[in-house]
Amino acid sequence: MKAEIIAVGTELLMGQIVNTNAQYISRGLADIGVGVYYQTVVGDNVDRIKETLAVAKSRADLIICTGGLGPTQDDLTKDVLAEVLGRKLVIHQPSYDYMENLFRTRGITMVESNIRQAYMLEGTDPLPNDTGLAVGNAVTQDGTHYILLPGPPKEMKPMFDTYVIPWLTDRMGSVQPLFSTMMKFAGIGESFLEHALIDLIQAQTDPTIAPYAKEGEVALRLTTRAASKEQATEKLWPLEREIRTRLGDHVYASEDITLELEVLRLLTAANKTLSVAESCTGGQLSDLLTAVPGGSHSFAGGVICYTNRVKNKVLGVPMEQLEGPDAPGAVSEETARLLAENVRKLADADYALSLTGVAGPAESEGKPVGLVYVGIAERDAKTEVVTLNLSGNRETIKLRASKTALYHLWKKIKI
Repeated sequence: MKAEIIAVGTELLMGQIVNTNAQYISRGLADIGVGVYYQTVVGDNVDRIKETLAVAKSRADLIICTGGLGPTQDDLTKDVLAEVLGRKLVIHQPSYDYMENLFRTRGITMVESNIRQAYMLEGTDPLPNDTGLAVGNAVTQDGTHYILLPGPPKEMKPMFDTYVIPWLTDRMGSVQPLFSTMMKFAGIGESFLEHALIDLIQAQTDPTIAPYAKEGEVALRLTTRAASKEQATEKLWPLEREIRTRLGDHVYASEDITLELEVLRLLTAANKTLSVAESCTGGQLSDLLTAVPGGSHSFAGGVICYTNRVKNKVLGVPMEQLEGPDAPGAVSEETARLLAENVRKLADADYALSLTGVAGPAESEGKPVGLVYVGIAERDAKTEVVTLNLSGNRETIKLRASKTALYHLWKKIKI
C-alpha cells in the first residue's frame, strides 16, 4: 500500500505553524507496514485541493488529509472531496447530538458554521472525534482509500490511533508490519560512514539501511518487515552486528537518543561527575548537558572562560602562558590541558572537558578558524588533549567542537 499525506492549510504554507501531523502519521503507518511515499501541503483553495487530490490518486492508493474540517468558510477539505467523489454531505447524527448538547449545557447558541463540523460524506465510515467536534471520514472508492482527519494534533492523534489504524488494518490483509532499529554514531561524518558501509548499502534489500545526519551525529535506521518483533530482531541483528564490527568505536546507541544523554547515562551509572571549561564554545557544551532532564546527577557545572582574564583569575592559567611573544597562547594544547585539570579540581569532579579554539569568523592569535583543542582530564589519570580542525561557520564549529568533546569522553567512559 502506497500512502500520501496531504496537509491542508494556508497557515502551513506561510510558516505560521509546523506540520507535525505528517511525522506522527508516517510513524504510525510504518508500524503497520504502510509506506508513505509522498507528503504534500496545500493551501485553503478549492482548485488547488482538487489538483492535489488528483495527483495523489495517480500515485497512491491511500490518501490521508489533515486539516480543513473545522467550522469556518476556509475549511474546505470535506466539501472538495465530496465533489471529487460525487457524494453528498450528510449529518453524522451522533456528532450533531453531541454538539447540540454541549452548546446547550454551556448556554451557547449553535450556529450553522458549528454544524458544518458534524457533516460527513454520504456512505462513508465516520471517525468519531473524542477530543473535539469535527467528525472524520474514511472511505474506499475506485480502489483508493481516503481518510479525512482534523488538523489540531490533540484531535488528530487520538482519532488516528483509535479509529484509523484499526480501519486500515482491516483492509490490509496479510501485509507484515515494519520494524526498525536506530543506530547512532559520533566522531564520524556521513560520507566516511557511507564509505565504510558502501557494500552493505548497495546490496540492501531486506533489511534496508537509511542514513540520517545532523551536526555532530549520524544515524542509521535499519528496517525490515516481519510477523513479529522477535522475528524482526532475528533479521536485523546480523546486519547490526556487521556494522558494529566495522564501526564499533563510533556506535554509541541502538536507539534514537543524543550523545549527551548517553554520556550522562554512563556517568550516572558509574556514579561519576563531569565539569567543563569552555572558551570558544561559550557555553554550548554546558547547554547540551543541561538540556538533558536529570543531568544534575552527573554534571557538576562549568566555567565559561571566554577571556584570558577569566582563564587566569578563575582557572589559574598563568598569564605568561596566555600572552606574550613566546607564549603558547589561549588557543593551545597547553592551555586546554590546564583548563581541564583546573576545572576538574574546582568542581571536585571525576572528569572534565575543556574547549579552547577559534570559532571564527576571523583568525585569533594567528591561528586559523576551526582549530580547537579539547582537554580531557580524569581524576588520578594523565590528561589528554585532542586537536580538532573543523570547518563551517561560527555556530557549526561551536556545535561540532562540543559534540566531538563528548565523543572523546564517551570513548573513555563507555563500558
